[in-house]
Amino acid sequence: MSSILLLTSSPRSDSLSTKIATELADKIKAQNPGKTIVHRDLSSAPLPHIDELFTGAIRTPAEARTAEQAEAVKVSDALVDELLAADTLVIGTGLINFNIYSSLKTWIDNIARAGRTFTYTETGPKGLATGKKAYIVLASGGVYSEGPAAPLNHAVPYLKSVLAFIGITEVETVYIEGIAFGPEAVEKAIGAAQARAAELALAA
Repeated sequence: MSSILLLTSSPRSDSLSTKIATELADKIKAQNPGKTIVHRDLSSAPLPHIDELFTGAIRTPAEARTAEQAEAVKVSDALVDELLAADTLVIGTGLINFNIYSSLKTWIDNIARAGRTFTYTETGPKGLATGKKAYIVLASGGVYSEGPAAPLNHAVPYLKSVLAFIGITEVETVYIEGIAFGPEAVEKAIGAAQARAAELALAA
């Protein structure tokens, strides 16, 4: 059965990126009843950062790993399996210091695996996590989708680059922006994001 992998990363209980990302995943599922949603909350259940043991283990063939090395990549292997089993990704994050939350970056560090989600060829790297569509839901206090602050938005270009590297090139973005400008701006931002999410879900 195909699945929707929902990744949320905000540490805030009132997170708008989590709210809209969850709503989007639910809407896509409603359009495709056969799908299941696998939700990984990267803030409430943070992943281990990669370390020397991990980097050594992923460079060692599985059959040659020590028990300690096998344990070091156990979580990463599960995350990769989860990603490869999904045909849809919904990624929710806030814009923090012009980029994504560190919890989401740690997920990326765990799933970017040579031989599993990408491979090196004579003509350069090739993504192996193909056949998927991704949705990025980004919340920000200011306006970063366009205008003078757009060059400071490193989150969306970075996520698109990483996703393309592992073979996911069909990516849509939902912005919830300008939420630092008062209650009316928040209401407007939520409305616009929900309308965009509904539009994308209908097309999914």
